[in-house]
Amino acid sequence: MSLKKHSVTITLTIGFMALINTVVFGRAEIGEAIYLDRAQPVDNRVEDLLSRMTLEEKVGQINLVRDLNQPQTIEFVKGQYKVEQLGIGPGGGFLGLAKSKTLSVDTRQRVEFLNKLQKTAIEETRLGIPLIIVEDGTHGLMAQGATVFPEGLAIASSWDMDLVKEIYAAVAKEARRSGVHHISTIVIEPDRDPRLGRNQEAYSEDTYLSSRIAEVLVQATQGRDISDPDSVVPVLSHYPGQTQAVGGLEFGAMEISERCLREVFLPVWEAGITKAGALSVMATYPAIDGEATHGSYKLLTKILREELGFEGYVYNEGGGFKFGLIENRVAANQKEAGRLAINAGVDVNMRFEAGFMKLLIENVREGKVSMETVNRAVRRFLRVKFLLGLFENPYVDVDCALKVVHCKEHQDLALRSAREGIVLLKNEKNLLPLDKKIKSIAVIGPNANHKRNQLGDYVVREVLQDVVTVYQGIKNKVSPDTNVVYVKGCDVFTTDSNEIRLAQQAAAGSDIAIVVVGENERYGENGTNGEGCDVASLDLTGLQEDLVKAVYQTGVPTIVVLINGRPLSIRWIAEHVPVILEAWICGEQGGNAVADVLFGDYNPSGRLPISVPRHVGQLPIYYNYKPPKHSYVDMSSTPLFEFGYGLSYTKFEYSNLQIMPKPPAQKFGTGSEVYVSVDVKNVGKYTGAEVVQLYIDDCISSVVTPVMELKGFEKIMLEPGQVKKVEFTLTPYQLSLLNANLERVVEPGVFEVMVGSSCKDIRLKGKFEVE
Repeated sequence: MSLKKHSVTITLTIGFMALINTVVFGRAEIGEAIYLDRAQPVDNRVEDLLSRMTLEEKVGQINLVRDLNQPQTIEFVKGQYKVEQLGIGPGGGFLGLAKSKTLSVDTRQRVEFLNKLQKTAIEETRLGIPLIIVEDGTHGLMAQGATVFPEGLAIASSWDMDLVKEIYAAVAKEARRSGVHHISTIVIEPDRDPRLGRNQEAYSEDTYLSSRIAEVLVQATQGRDISDPDSVVPVLSHYPGQTQAVGGLEFGAMEISERCLREVFLPVWEAGITKAGALSVMATYPAIDGEATHGSYKLLTKILREELGFEGYVYNEGGGFKFGLIENRVAANQKEAGRLAINAGVDVNMRFEAGFMKLLIENVREGKVSMETVNRAVRRFLRVKFLLGLFENPYVDVDCALKVVHCKEHQDLALRSAREGIVLLKNEKNLLPLDKKIKSIAVIGPNANHKRNQLGDYVVREVLQDVVTVYQGIKNKVSPDTNVVYVKGCDVFTTDSNEIRLAQQAAAGSDIAIVVVGENERYGENGTNGEGCDVASLDLTGLQEDLVKAVYQTGVPTIVVLINGRPLSIRWIAEHVPVILEAWICGEQGGNAVADVLFGDYNPSGRLPISVPRHVGQLPIYYNYKPPKHSYVDMSSTPLFEFGYGLSYTKFEYSNLQIMPKPPAQKFGTGSEVYVSVDVKNVGKYTGAEVVQLYIDDCISSVVTPVMELKGFEKIMLEPGQVKKVEFTLTPYQLSLLNANLERVVEPGVFEVMVGSSCKDIRLKGKFEVE
């Protein structure tokens, strides 16, 4: 190319860029704006854009909405949606469009519409600020056609951090390639009371296991660079907690001490935020020790930002101003609630609450909220938009989305996740695995062939892909000559349907009976499971236990499969039925996964991440309780199945426990690390995975400490006869406690080390003394 032609090309390129700034963005007065220059540091771009915004535009930017029809959605993007409570500029984004009436469509239509929204925001608003699209991603992108993975307790039952990473990397990829930038309702807080319906979304009662999952999850979703086309921001929920509410009721106050907050709850947020760098959290509904979280400067600023180093932004929980402030009677109305929330540290309104709209503008003009406070919230939100690269790459490729969403790789991952999440609770006389050539099987129960009940909460109403039920999975697995009979038996909750006599007849005429019971999804009639479905009893509902008893009384070998989002108090079943499988909320491939375990194509390796109580009256029932503990006069105080428990088709032997200072240390000091190792051998005839669990006990301490605490685990796969050495490092942080002044210290004294297959099944013990 000649120099003259090259010069012409440069001139045309510069002219084209100027045209973008003036014509495409429709804002000739901005000229060469710093915020549009990708070469500028992000902070410079944020401040330049902020300086150009009116108060109405700033307030519009920190508002997300959902459930508008398509014309209203476009109007909101432009700042033209006229509702009395609004009075704001163009909106900052949307929550839940992928599952709302606006976009209850397939992937192509959804992505095309999200691109249209971005185009409108960029080309038809004064400043051209792209939108943040938020969608729930608890256990899969909540959008039609997206892969539905198992729920939280099933994921945690795998005790497999590589699997956790793969699941949430897949969720992030399906989301970002579809035009979604944040996945919401990622419930990392410890699961402290199974009566709450939404506790199916959390992972474990244990702080350490929850912390490991939180850290890995953030790394998987945000990646090294959130502008990457496969990365999203997870909205960690619900800061600092809501799972230990009074009475086990959602919105209930968390009447916990500062010690409980710091020992049980905050370490999980430290893992997700301080260690992994999470950029978004959602404030919780409940008051924490009398402090309404949405209005607490202590919780949202002093602890979250100054102690944990949080640099992202805080969403209000859906209806958080109403439920968290007004109903807690610390604010009289939305205007007051909005003022309290933004001053405390809430940055973004995700559910159309008036306190962050026209009323916030009024608060600013009346001097009740400073402009700098509004700027602070907007600054935090804009910064993440720039980090996501939305100003450079606001659109997504439709064809790419179609290739990624619910791809074969993710379907296979859903199957593997469901398999690893299944916990074998009982296998009397090694009844499992079953022979695929068995002559006849009766598959019975309200959850045996119910697709929705195995999908859990935060899943779209109309699921487009095939969902494999337990009945279908068994039919897929057995010989063509096997006669498989299905009888529903009863409903999950009501007593309206009673086919127990038919179920007995089907069982009596079969070689084996598989009864699938548990809970149902919250959108169904009398939903027992999911957000807002809190229960006073953990027993099986309706006629389900009667159904199991009737089948068992036929004398036919009986297997119970549980599909449920919370641990259930199944005392009679645990005592009488020879085989029990806990499948949890097992996702779209759950039926195939259950069948793989039943017929021996997969050796179960799941371990309980939560204690299973005998009775709801035992709650709270954590494995890491603080002494002393006594018994009830009418029932054992021990759990029905303990934390960490789970059976395999093979057996594992532990030996050669070693405990020594981690080199170069020569002795156990308050600042040194401790090396622990153990040999594990598969002494059975099946290849299988063992979850090796390390617990410690600070034997004598200045404050009361738990009887034992999980401090390490590793899942290992062993062939028959194979031996592996499993190694752990205990850091000073893991040996520390909060003293009487709530200062974290390592105290001199004796520590007991316990290694085993559950918190009860301890195989080896040893001690060391910190000097």
